[in-house]
Amino acid sequence: MTRSAHSPSRLLTPTGGYLRGYDYTLNPFVGCAYGCKYCYVQALPVARFRSERWGSYAETKRIEPEAFLGELRRARRRGGTRIFMSSSTDPYQPAEWRVGATRSILLTMQSEPELVDFLFVQTRSPLVARDAEILVSLRDRILVSVTLETDREDVRRRFAPHAPTVRARIRAIEALRAQGIPVQVAVAPLLPSSPDFPRLVASLADFASIDDWFVGDGANGKRSRALGVEQWYLPEERDAWYRPEQTRTWVELLAERMPRDRIFLHQQGFLPLDVRRPFDERIDPQHA
Repeated sequence: MTRSAHSPSRLLTPTGGYLRGYDYTLNPFVGCAYGCKYCYVQALPVARFRSERWGSYAETKRIEPEAFLGELRRARRRGGTRIFMSSSTDPYQPAEWRVGATRSILLTMQSEPELVDFLFVQTRSPLVARDAEILVSLRDRILVSVTLETDREDVRRRFAPHAPTVRARIRAIEALRAQGIPVQVAVAPLLPSSPDFPRLVASLADFASIDDWFVGDGANGKRSRALGVEQWYLPEERDAWYRPEQTRTWVELLAERMPRDRIFLHQQGFLPLDVRRPFDERIDPQHA
């Protein structure tokens, strides 16, 4: 179900905590039609207190460019405008083809780019490539992060059956990079994949962000277990892939093909570039 909000709402929400380093989050939609089985948002109050099943709705927020410009100007006067888009939805919902909410936001930013210090665009949708001509105009202050948890389509169907295909995401990443837009591949969470996956990520990305069920859920894997993620692994995959050590093992394979200072683990991979620490610095990942 997709419907639009009837009244304008504030788009910028002050942030902190896990997204320290940003001043605001920006969610053009409420809910998410992709409904990935493992999505942490379904366990948050924003989703738990709704009657609809997670994944069955994506409401479009009303976008008024002049009102949004006013928000940006006020935020700029108060301090910085480092923005994470989006923290509780995908900014490129299937409905975005029709409603153009995210495109309107980007066009508004493009009209006065000096109001935006940094924009992090997190998506799993190939639709992001539609806006390449806008994104390229913001490339000095933007990073597009595309989730690619695996290169195996059978695994994608098991864990995120309503999400875009692996091939479609790869084509979108290639299209963005062809325009000179900085792109990160977010292997988050790391899922069972082929031996060739590290080479693929290294060939696709300017940066790579890797996360797992154990550090990434903020509760040593308890939240992931509560969602039942273990049941989606095949028996022959479970011992090899559903373990904390696999992340480091896989990252070392990636580091054979990609500079270590472009690889980031867990929270570090979602922070602004200038405050990140590469994975090979001796960091306790629980406190990264």
